[in-house]
Amino acid sequence: MVRQERGRCSFSSVVAWCAGLMALLLAQGAGSPLFAQGAEDYIVAFREGTAPSVRAAVAQGVGAAVRFNYENVNAAAVRVPNANALAALRNDPSVLSVIPDRPVFMHQRADAKGGNGKKPGGGGSAQVVPPGVARVGVAYDGSNGAGVGVAIVDTGIDFAHPDLAVAPDWFSAFGGTCQDDEGHGTHVAGTVAALDNAIDVVGVAPGATLYCVKVLDGSGSGSDATVLAGLDWVETNRAAKNIRVVNMSLGRPVAPNDDHPLRSIIQTLHTAGVAVVVSAGNDPGVEVTSQVPATYPEVFAIASTTAVDGTNRCRFLQYPILADTASYFTTDGAFNPGTGIGVTASAPGDEREDVSRGCMISSVGVLSTALGGGTTRKSGTSMSAPHVAGIVARMFERGESDVEMIRGLLRGGSDLPGVAPRHSPSTAYSFDGEHEGVAQAP
Repeated sequence: MVRQERGRCSFSSVVAWCAGLMALLLAQGAGSPLFAQGAEDYIVAFREGTAPSVRAAVAQGVGAAVRFNYENVNAAAVRVPNANALAALRNDPSVLSVIPDRPVFMHQRADAKGGNGKKPGGGGSAQVVPPGVARVGVAYDGSNGAGVGVAIVDTGIDFAHPDLAVAPDWFSAFGGTCQDDEGHGTHVAGTVAALDNAIDVVGVAPGATLYCVKVLDGSGSGSDATVLAGLDWVETNRAAKNIRVVNMSLGRPVAPNDDHPLRSIIQTLHTAGVAVVVSAGNDPGVEVTSQVPATYPEVFAIASTTAVDGTNRCRFLQYPILADTASYFTTDGAFNPGTGIGVTASAPGDEREDVSRGCMISSVGVLSTALGGGTTRKSGTSMSAPHVAGIVARMFERGESDVEMIRGLLRGGSDLPGVAPRHSPSTAYSFDGEHEGVAQAP
């Protein structure tokens, strides 16, 4: 068995939760922080039929400030000033539940080789096909996602990147613009739909239309309320803009009593024929049943594999880590047809994994578009999900319309079922009981 790189964070979900929470609390963006001093944020679920004006009046009546008053789900996000106001809110007859607004984070690894590297030039380099895109299937005329809208629910997108064509309609949960201020959303967008031109990279569905939905701030952090606001915008605009796919490379651990309006809006999108593709998570010590939104049966939860063979300098390992191996960091979980919960598909979330002379694994990230122009590498299930989002866009383009039919096609059309993902030699890896194969484009 092979160890992870020395000095890296524990895979424990507790450590990941605490580290992410600290980042959220310390993050200071251009707008107000998510958690104001002396107040706490909650999502209030109201009884069916409660008008938005009534929701606002209930919140304001107890001294709470309304952050978001959602259009497509009977809920509002509020900032509650004190315990007395919270008790009054919970006792209101129109209120079903009051749920803490929990922090949500991007699913990007921080320890990939090239993870912070950038190839500058604003698009001056010759176009390459990233190995992950090649592994799932390069687009061609008639199968490139043309006419299909894909909402990138993330940190924003770099509107000035010459290899990305972003629609002028967008949403930001933080006010201001949808311009990316972290880089994660730009990288995700490139894997989905970087243009097929002469520069940088090409995406899985280069003909798809990208819609920017900013729900994470410059530190890669948001909350249930901001994600819900972004999905609410998608539901309001999906028909007019033909948004058929949502990519969310983000998540958080499941919490107690986690029956949530966030799932309600995802159910609404699912019923309307929108495929919500999400990252499985970057904690191999847990399964997707421990991750939100990956645990929801309406989403396509995507685990991570390697795209090509790595190198090996460890004398205790007989062979290198091969292509189609489960990434050492990936959360997984066998798909249960009865509940609909589990990994729908696996796809490249890192390009390869190398093993050092000291028998430690390092990840070489997926190549995609960078904030400010050019390309960069990043690793994580954040990178595996957009490969599948691009595939799904191409399925909608060819005439598929039922989300569950597409799930079946993804699973039934995977490459190397029964073989891939191959077992990782990492000490953190545990087989989930299913080799679902690697997702393939039509």
